[in-house]
Amino acid sequence: MSDVITLAHGAGGKQTAELIDRVFKAHFSNPQFTGDDAAVLPIGGTNLAFTTDGFIVSPPEFPGGNIGKLSICGTVNDLSCMGAKPLYLSCAFVIEEGFPLAKVEEYAAAMAKTAAEAGVRIVAGDTKVAGKGQVDHLFITTTGIGQIVDGVHTSGTLARPGDAVIVSGDVGRHGCTILLARNQFGIDADVTSDCAPLWGTVEAMLDTTKDIHVIRDATRGGVGTVLYEIAGQSHVGIHLDSQAIPVDPAVRGVCGMLGLEPLYLACEGRLVIFAPKAVAGDIVATLRQGKYSKDAAIIGEVTADQPGRVIMRTEIGAETLLPPPGGELLPRIC
Repeated sequence: MSDVITLAHGAGGKQTAELIDRVFKAHFSNPQFTGDDAAVLPIGGTNLAFTTDGFIVSPPEFPGGNIGKLSICGTVNDLSCMGAKPLYLSCAFVIEEGFPLAKVEEYAAAMAKTAAEAGVRIVAGDTKVAGKGQVDHLFITTTGIGQIVDGVHTSGTLARPGDAVIVSGDVGRHGCTILLARNQFGIDADVTSDCAPLWGTVEAMLDTTKDIHVIRDATRGGVGTVLYEIAGQSHVGIHLDSQAIPVDPAVRGVCGMLGLEPLYLACEGRLVIFAPKAVAGDIVATLRQGKYSKDAAIIGEVTADQPGRVIMRTEIGAETLLPPPGGELLPRIC
């Protein structure tokens, strides 16, 4: 591991995991410290989920959303992945001197609208103003708390051989949207971010069955990074069917031109779900009725062999190792 912080340490891949293990886990470790999307806190006879996330999106506006909407979706979705109904959020703003007040109000309005859709209240916050050039326009940090549904226990350590691997929709759309919004490649494609609050999606799944082992939202590093995280945490192998992975045609075209793997592009409205095969069909059927999960699909299965690895079956029937995430994953979304 490098002796200085690099951009790769914030990209969500191997270097991020090394930083967490070497520094944060080493100093902060306690019974509630977690590698999941939120900590589980047993309080007053119930289990609460507690999480926090920082947002430094560039550009702060993109087709399908802005940094305000994203800051609510990210934290609501982390709570939801623990099977927790989001209840309350706090938010902290770091704003660059000279940033337009109208833009701050625009992002706050987007936060309020998204919070209302998710059924969560923003109840506290903080504001700091940094000198010109000390901040890239605006940073937002949101912290959330939610109540875990009775009978639900999800964790990255709970994937089991025989589980089906499900995605709740097409992959890589947010990362592709951000890449195009930066206008660095001169590519004109009609791609809109999948940014969305997903508690309703999770709630519908849990109404169908509580026999779900893992739920993760595929943000930094995309679905591929999530799969490697779960394979490592649960000490299992994962086999994917490349033909079954839903990818928007425009996203596939951009990835083909730039040599990118859609599985490693960020999502902001997609879940990766591990559940027994016996209930996987019912979960997918439920998801396909939802507003944000109409393209849900079973894309693979969990195996006992090759623990820690993700194997891809190609369209010609060959099997190949999905390259593990490492270095700085592109495009950098935060």
